[in-house]
Amino acid sequence: MGSSTSSTSSLAVVTGASSGIGLELARQFAEHGYTVIMAAEDGRLASAAAEIRGSGAAVTPVQVDLASSDGVEELFGVIRDHPLPVESLALNAGVGVGGPFVETPWASDRDLLELNVVSVVHLAKLVIPRMVERGAGRVLMTASVQSAMPGPYYATYAASKAFLLSFAESIRYELRDTGVSVTALMPGPTDTDFFRRAGMEDTRAGQGPKDDPAEVAQDGFEALMAGDDHVVAGSLKNKVQVVGSKVMGDPTKAAVAARLTEPGSGDA
Repeated sequence: MGSSTSSTSSLAVVTGASSGIGLELARQFAEHGYTVIMAAEDGRLASAAAEIRGSGAAVTPVQVDLASSDGVEELFGVIRDHPLPVESLALNAGVGVGGPFVETPWASDRDLLELNVVSVVHLAKLVIPRMVERGAGRVLMTASVQSAMPGPYYATYAASKAFLLSFAESIRYELRDTGVSVTALMPGPTDTDFFRRAGMEDTRAGQGPKDDPAEVAQDGFEALMAGDDHVVAGSLKNKVQVVGSKVMGDPTKAAVAARLTEPGSGDA
């Protein structure tokens, strides 16, 4: 395993890095001396990278659509050609789709699955074997507190995060003797663009209190450096939610979650 304190001889890759938790993760790596590859699909990436670069960090922005296989391959091409090997990989890119499943467009759900699930497995498949070959590396996968329970009214999002938690824990076990660790980051509602982009601003969750993405990213970074298997990031409420979910049946968990995510619930 690499050392917990890094220098510009260590490379970190962060997806979904143009805003929110991803941007703050990139900032964490930069502040700890990493060279950073920041990937995202939107036009804010250039200014986000310039902001991180302003702190003195070496930053390479890569604007790609990771919901496409070509986008993943393009990012991997930059990783493969970089003079430094990847020491830390933060698989953070993701979106939500709010609303009743029978009403959400298939194209939106398909794009969610391609980004939240397929691109994560694809990029992990490309990068992690190189870490194993070196005998060192760290992987952070952004799951969610929602990983631990059903998620009515954003069903494909909740299912995608449950997949990521299971995937992270599974390959963590497989890699236990390789020098490569895998950590699942489990944030709760966070002050990012998520609810707006998911069309969930009128829900109780969308209008309720949210955690600071900088604090969530710091929790994730520290857990990654410690080699922890997972971290429930942010407020105590998130930790209570995950613990409480272990004693409730799935129908009860679904009903509890629905009160927060049902369209219009924020107006009640």
